[in-house]
Amino acid sequence: MTEQQAQVEPATAAPKKARSWTRTLMWVLGPALVLGAGGWLYLTSGRYASTDNAYVQADRVTIAPQVGGRVVEVAVRENEAVHKGDVLFRIDAEPLQIAAARMQAQMESVKSLLDAARSGYSSAQADVRSSAADLRYKQQQYARMQELRGRGLVAQAALDDAANNLAAARAKQDANNAAVAKAQNMLGGLPSTPDEQLAGYKLAQAQLAQAKLDLEHATVRAPMDGTIGRTTLQPGDFLATGQAAMPLVANTLWVDANFKETDLTHVVVGQPASIEVDTYPGRKWQAHVASISPASGSEFSLLPAQNATGNWVKIVQRIPVRLAIETPQQDGLILRAGMSAVVDIDTGRQNSPIGRWQGAEKPPQARVAQAP
Repeated sequence: MTEQQAQVEPATAAPKKARSWTRTLMWVLGPALVLGAGGWLYLTSGRYASTDNAYVQADRVTIAPQVGGRVVEVAVRENEAVHKGDVLFRIDAEPLQIAAARMQAQMESVKSLLDAARSGYSSAQADVRSSAADLRYKQQQYARMQELRGRGLVAQAALDDAANNLAAARAKQDANNAAVAKAQNMLGGLPSTPDEQLAGYKLAQAQLAQAKLDLEHATVRAPMDGTIGRTTLQPGDFLATGQAAMPLVANTLWVDANFKETDLTHVVVGQPASIEVDTYPGRKWQAHVASISPASGSEFSLLPAQNATGNWVKIVQRIPVRLAIETPQQDGLILRAGMSAVVDIDTGRQNSPIGRWQGAEKPPQARVAQAP
């Protein structure tokens, strides 16, 4: 070996040895770091219950008229925002105006009939007094004829005439008493009873009120704030009572999240949550748990599963959880019903191994809230 070769060999041996130590260190520290990170996540995870099976929901109302008729005006368009009380469309009110006028005339007719009944009651009472006096006279006359006939001073025909006159007077008295009773029944037993307390007047008043209400319902208004959905209603269309005219989606929004039953161990009403919708990635909405369904989603299906029959495979069920959104609109970003969302519920540390070892922390303050 020459002197030059001896100098080269130590120079190349040193870098090889350094690379060997670096490779060994990487093989040892790499798996150790991975195991450490995984162990730390296992020990500290579990605070948040999350799911991407969540959707924004809103109240939906189907607008339908309470009276039938031809549509004469449509005041809104599809996807137009409306406020409570705004006019949506109008139905031809002329037939309803005629019905209201007829009911008004009928009510006035009933009032006139009751006034006539009061006058008839007074007249019938006078007739009763007159017929009572006549009856007493005929009774006295009949008694005298009986006495005279007994003495033989009058013929039998005179006594028969007196008896006939007495019977006629009694019949007239009965007729007058019946007239008084009829007038009393029409007036509720007393002629001084106000019209408002009489059955006939109440019936006419109710019919008039119904006619006026129908006339008012000819103008259909928005029952709440919201946005008009898809509609094809046009002037000239005929709508029957209760026929769907247009949908109205309310501005009140919430999120229905379908969590696995195994994720709801520590979820309670009032816990804070965050919501992220697919439409606005990276933006979060603050919310809280408003309510938890009393049963799984399959229990509300038309044909619930019958697990007691046939072959059975265990499937993790999902429980609907309703989340109330704190501020549905922020920075001009608008949530709409049907949007897909990702939900994270903060349950505290009690669900993690370290949390259990340290003692369950008190979960975030549960607020008293009602489902929207």
